[in-house]
This record gives sequence, C-alpha cells and structure tokens, in this order.
Amino acid sequence: MFVTTSYDPNPAQREEARRLAAELGGRAVDRRRMTLAQLRARYGDEDILLISKERIEYHHELRQPLFFHPSTAAVRIKRLIKGEPDSLLELAGVRPGDRIVDCTAGLGSDSLVFSYAAGPEGHVTALESAPIPCFLLKQGLKTYHSDVPGLNESMRRIEVLGADHLTYLRGLPPKSVDLVYFDPMFRKPITESNSIRAIRGLADDRALSEEAVGLALSAARRAVVLKEHRDSAEFDRLGFAEVHRSSTKIAYGVIRT
Repeated sequence: MFVTTSYDPNPAQREEARRLAAELGGRAVDRRRMTLAQLRARYGDEDILLISKERIEYHHELRQPLFFHPSTAAVRIKRLIKGEPDSLLELAGVRPGDRIVDCTAGLGSDSLVFSYAAGPEGHVTALESAPIPCFLLKQGLKTYHSDVPGLNESMRRIEVLGADHLTYLRGLPPKSVDLVYFDPMFRKPITESNSIRAIRGLADDRALSEEAVGLALSAARRAVVLKEHRDSAEFDRLGFAEVHRSSTKIAYGVIRT
C-alpha cells in the first residue's frame, strides 16, 4: 500500500501522509498531477490511502472508495433527540451507563448509536479485526466533526480495538458487560448497500461461530444481539429463537441472559 494526497496538498497533508505511511508499513508517494490509475501503474500497487483536506480514503481499483462517515448513525441519533424510538436500542434494552461490546464494528455506525444511548457513564468497545476498516474507524472517531448534538462526544468515547472478537471474548470475565453485539458480513449479501459493497472483501467475512455466541452469552449480563439478513438461516443455526423482522431486509436476533 502507498499513501498519497489530493492535488495541491498543504504541508500538513504531506506530513500526515509520511506519518501514516510509517505507521502502516506503506510508503509515502508524491501525488504531483497524477491520477490514481497512473499512480497504480507507476508504483505497481492496488492499495492507496488518500489524504485529502476533508478526510482519509482507502482506494482499490476493484472497489468503491472507503472512508469514515457517521452515515445512518447521525440520522438515528437525530431521531433519538426528537424522542423517536430506535428499534435496535429497544430490542437490546440499552440503558445509560451500559457496557457494550460491538464484536464486528466495521465503520462503527451501530457503535456510535450505542455510545450515544449509553451516555458518558457508559462504555462501548468496538472490535474490528480487518486492518484498513479498523484504521479508518479509529481516525474518523478521533477527527470527524458533526453539528448533531452529542455526536462528537459519542464518537470520542468509543474504544476501538484491532482485535479478533473470538480472542477478545475468551478473555472477558463472566457477566462483565451488559450487551454483546454481532453484525457479521451477511451470509446473504444486501447488494443494494453502497457501504457494504465498499467494505466487502476487506472485512472479516467468516461466518459467526457457535463458540463466539457461547462466550458472548457467558460475558453478557442482559443480552446478545445478532444482526443479519431477514431470511438468514444463521438465527436458527446459532440459537437465536427471538427474531425481530421488519419491512426492510435486516433482522435482529436476541438471546436474553
């Protein structure tokens, strides 16, 4: 992977490119006036981290650009501010002060809503084993600025760990958190989702294991929640008898502990 900037970078962007290249084990490349395709042809690498004035983007020739953005989390938090319900929070029974583990964070949309709902006394640990999504999530949560009340504070409170969820769950004491949440790559993809298309192929696409669910049940004081395609057989396979389906293609399975 190499790290470059947008056209006409300022000194801060150049320095950020050098710093991130060293941190990620890549190389910093001067953009000049070359397109990304020209950079790939010249340096022989498909993976590009692009530093612009607004954000950091990951580019690969065969995928859509990937970058951090609160996306639907901002919309959901606006609705919560208006007093409207959020189906995931209601099903999971999230309360202020809760300790929550998001085992498959991706770019953190659900972690953000959990953090907002758990409040300053709560704690959200977002696990992401894939290096590029984990890096973008960490950077985005630290630097993104939103005008939505409470969203910036919710982002800064999230603890992001580059860790495999199975390894992490094995180290959790019994009944040490309130909620464990799984949102793995769906066995039946939702192809209409631009955000999922961008991250598919980068994120861990292994099926959720029975061991992971068992460890989550041991660690959770209140519930374990699985997000999957509404027609997925994973709910039955993993023992989620309580499944809540809506008019969308997404469903939630809940096991109360």
